[in-house]
Amino acid sequence: MSVQTMPSGVKVAPTPVVLTANDLKIVDRVAGLNVLIAVLALSVGALFGVFQGLEHAKVFDIYPFLQPAIKTYYQGLTLHGALNAIVWTTFFICGFFTFAFVRSFNRPLRYPWLSVVAFIVMVVGLLTAALPMLTNNATVLYTFYPPMLAEWTFYLGLTLLVVGSWIVGYSFYFTYYAWRKENPERRAPFVALSITITMVLWQLATLGVAGEILFQLLPNALAPVFGYTAPGLDPLLNRTLFWWFGHPLVYFWLLPAYVSWYGMLPAQTNGKMFSEPLARLVFWLFLLFSTPVGFHHQFADPGIPEIWKFIHMVLTFGVGFPSLITAFTVVASLELGARARGGKGYLRWIGRLNWGDPSYSAQNLAMILFIFGGIGGLINASYNVNMATHNTMWVPGHFHLTVGSAVTLTFFGISYWLVPKLTGHKLFTKWLAQAQAWTWFFGMLFFSNAYHTLGLLFNVPRRTMLGQAPYYDTAWTPQMMESVLGIALLSISATLFFAIMLFTLIIPRKQDTPVEMPLAQPLDPKPAPKWLDTWWPWLNGAIALIILSYGPMLYQLIRDAEFWSRGIRVW
Repeated sequence: MSVQTMPSGVKVAPTPVVLTANDLKIVDRVAGLNVLIAVLALSVGALFGVFQGLEHAKVFDIYPFLQPAIKTYYQGLTLHGALNAIVWTTFFICGFFTFAFVRSFNRPLRYPWLSVVAFIVMVVGLLTAALPMLTNNATVLYTFYPPMLAEWTFYLGLTLLVVGSWIVGYSFYFTYYAWRKENPERRAPFVALSITITMVLWQLATLGVAGEILFQLLPNALAPVFGYTAPGLDPLLNRTLFWWFGHPLVYFWLLPAYVSWYGMLPAQTNGKMFSEPLARLVFWLFLLFSTPVGFHHQFADPGIPEIWKFIHMVLTFGVGFPSLITAFTVVASLELGARARGGKGYLRWIGRLNWGDPSYSAQNLAMILFIFGGIGGLINASYNVNMATHNTMWVPGHFHLTVGSAVTLTFFGISYWLVPKLTGHKLFTKWLAQAQAWTWFFGMLFFSNAYHTLGLLFNVPRRTMLGQAPYYDTAWTPQMMESVLGIALLSISATLFFAIMLFTLIIPRKQDTPVEMPLAQPLDPKPAPKWLDTWWPWLNGAIALIILSYGPMLYQLIRDAEFWSRGIRVW
């Protein structure tokens, strides 16, 4: 809205900025295309996950039959990690956020063309990075550690994908700034604020990997193209820059789930936000603590002094506090809803939650699995205990409970109201959607428990073609068979999800009632404190913590860097 001034200098009422049907049409189209790309990427990435799990258990090694299309197991592993952890999550988050941000503010995007440009840049980046992966010219796994080196187009594609997601954030920042100028005294709506915080966190987190790619990986990968001598690589410096990004990436995955758990899920079971101030505090704490934690991934690296590992360990435990707050406040919000639906007793109210809605039940099951994932995260952050599980099957068991369960199962639940809203079509059979959520839940329970046990009790290594390993031990068989049971359930669940999405899209069944974005109202209507709607202390604090926790160590690593390592093609 704009403030008008009469010739006498007297201000009149501002003209409101109206959210029109055309504004929503642009937003919904961009959101829908992002979700479509995300689901397609997940369908391919999940398939390679099934292949890997069956190969590990010596049930069936499909890779010899996939040649020459897929030349090695490790090419499949790279595709699985990149498509599931990067493409599926980033495109879905950008689509979901674009949809929810506009409706939370009830205001059009300040520059809607930015969202269109962002999508185009991300798709170009995806195609550019996918080609070398599909041709076995970028088989460097999800972490792309040097001295393994991919074709230059892989790094260019990743850069474009990240830049595209930055542009999505800029679209939100301009809109947020315009809204703030129009409403200087109002508190920003929780969903819009939490989305903006998440995108700022993503901007800070990706600075590390941007530095790694632009100053190390791309110059070395481009050397054969332009005929100059490759400048060489320092693996430790590159690992450090990667993990500046690698762990905050987890919160870029997780915070969109938190947006739904806090701001939407209570409304789906007749509840209210137990404490909006605590919900805001959680997101500010994630902005503050998410990035300066990367050295806990480098406990085994001898080039990092122990004091810096200790500092990052403490900060990693610090980032656990907002999740503990979430465990209390979200459950309290859901309990309010269950009691509003007639729930009684200390625990019997749980049965009165809206379990009949697949969107709700998928997200509640995701939260249950995240309890185990969070406990595993505290173990990974503990220096001594981490040594027992580092680089074992424990680690994929853990992150399949986080990105594979808390995040992905929540995104499934969001899809069950978002896709019908975007298409105008009725969700294809709720009972199949319920079956999908529960089979994913039990599949992940079996799968992750097996991998946790294999890592903890037998030190079974990760990132390895176990089915062909000469040290394969028959003592692993019970856990491997448990993992196969989990894979079978997950395969059924994934097939159901893709079928539901496909038939919801192509079958134009009229909805019984119009679908709207669920939006939970706060239990206490009083506005949150001003300091929970103020950016400068939190953003400045986050930047200061990054400088203090990374600055001295990066200075030392850059000062002492030895670029003797040459890029190699392993597979």
